[in-house]
Amino acid sequence: MKKLILSLALIVSSGYLLGQTIVNTSVENKKAILEEFTGIHCTFCPDGHAIAQAIQTNYPGEVFLINIHQGGFAVPSGSEPDFRTPYGDGIANQSDLTGYPAGTVNRHYFPGQAQNGGTGTAMSRNQWGSAALETIGETSYVNLAVEAELDVINSEIVVHVEAYYTGDSPEGSNNLNVALLQNNTAGPQTGGGAGNNYIHQHRLIEMITGQWGESISPTTEGTFIDRTYTYTIPAMYNNVPVVLADMELVVFMTETTQEIISGNGAYPNFFNLPLADDTNVQSIADINDQCGIDFGPQVKVQNTGNNTLTSIDFEYSINSETPATWTWSGSIDSYQTEVIQLPAIPYTLQASNTVEVSVANDDDNTNNEADNTFVDMDLMSTNEVTVLLNTDNNGSETTWSIRGPLGNILASGGPYDDNQTINETFSLPNQGCHEFRVVDAGGNGSGSIAVFDSNSTIIYQTPGDYGGGAGASFITESELGIDDTLLQNIALYPNPTSDSFRIANADNASIEVFDILGKSILSIQNISSNQEINVANIQAGTYFVRIEKDNQVAVERIIVNK
Repeated sequence: MKKLILSLALIVSSGYLLGQTIVNTSVENKKAILEEFTGIHCTFCPDGHAIAQAIQTNYPGEVFLINIHQGGFAVPSGSEPDFRTPYGDGIANQSDLTGYPAGTVNRHYFPGQAQNGGTGTAMSRNQWGSAALETIGETSYVNLAVEAELDVINSEIVVHVEAYYTGDSPEGSNNLNVALLQNNTAGPQTGGGAGNNYIHQHRLIEMITGQWGESISPTTEGTFIDRTYTYTIPAMYNNVPVVLADMELVVFMTETTQEIISGNGAYPNFFNLPLADDTNVQSIADINDQCGIDFGPQVKVQNTGNNTLTSIDFEYSINSETPATWTWSGSIDSYQTEVIQLPAIPYTLQASNTVEVSVANDDDNTNNEADNTFVDMDLMSTNEVTVLLNTDNNGSETTWSIRGPLGNILASGGPYDDNQTINETFSLPNQGCHEFRVVDAGGNGSGSIAVFDSNSTIIYQTPGDYGGGAGASFITESELGIDDTLLQNIALYPNPTSDSFRIANADNASIEVFDILGKSILSIQNISSNQEINVANIQAGTYFVRIEKDNQVAVERIIVNK
């Protein structure tokens, strides 16, 4: 049930303002509200989502996104979730959209940019960026600000909106809209490559002020509007569960139902949680292939207590080896999340590796632990590596490095200027295991990155959504050489092993065993097929067996466990 409490507007003149607390009274530029029409069965909609997110990332605080699941592509099948709302069709119908994904920027008509050359406000995704940039470069005659508090136990949100007219509206009344959105919803999506685990963001779930908003008047220069809305959030919309921690608000003022003058957005502050002190260890970031070089996991934690988290005591280990302890210091408000990078620790690489992280006892110990696994890496690369990197509007936040087999930095770059393309090629001096890492100091990624070798083998690539940092490990083959045909005939077993291994179809072959640093530790000439190769004196870890037969060379990886 929707429960609204509206305060009276305070109307003043001559620039004198009574009661203003959060809205700016000086002339501001417009904020861009990008409403994207999307659906779970729309193949190209994930591309639209990525484009819209990139626009918002490049212009933080100036562009706000609303994803509206609507139309035939949004109709669920079978047990699929229904992300539609009662409001989507009405908003879409006045846009004259002709295909998906479509989007409007401030519900404004941009000549020459409408879909199919029409006169509607709907545009294809390649037009959104220029429309948003044009919008935020224009002055607005009304400023908006919003703040909210969410009572977790009672599932009640109080939204406070202020508006101030720095000029006159051409309409005698305007409409104030409050949109409630939900982020981080896992669900199906055609395209995007995630199947049923696609993460839907900025998803419209409710218009707290109704289809077209609350009528506001007068709309003349010097008018101050103050509204408070109290709304009880249900447990589900269309049987899709609500996650209070993922709520987002976007507010905007329209001249009628079409033209958006400006807007703003906010995430609620949370209070009245059941526990005072509780750290929820939500997950450990997926781990790219590792070389066995010291490694520190990234951990996502959430404060599910009423008190602000200012420190967290971590204990963590890899493969149940000697645990490390570390104390994080900072500030995480109630219900907010933080991705924390733990310091790197040494470990012995195995065929399958498990990272375990826990935090100290608190009011709920059932959510204090998490683990993740990763396998040893097997990507082979030439020793000539190219880094192709694009920066966003915050190029100074982007840095990267390539570490060699001993953990030393062999190549690096950044910080950079904004909106630059970096294209650099390096010849790495050592064979063995290397690691590429990119870091964004702002925590929100940057532009696209591709790292590849001279055979065009992709080592790492991303559209730019790597958060605070990411990367991948790779083995340089250097002088080892690889013959795929020979590899199809060679069988190395048992693998993993503890003391010895054999190689099928290896009559009259020569072998050489290298560690991940590229150091030769064993060499045998003219072995016979299935001959036992003793590695009992070799310490546990990942090794590479170079097999030469009939002037052909192959490389197989072997894991030695103790």
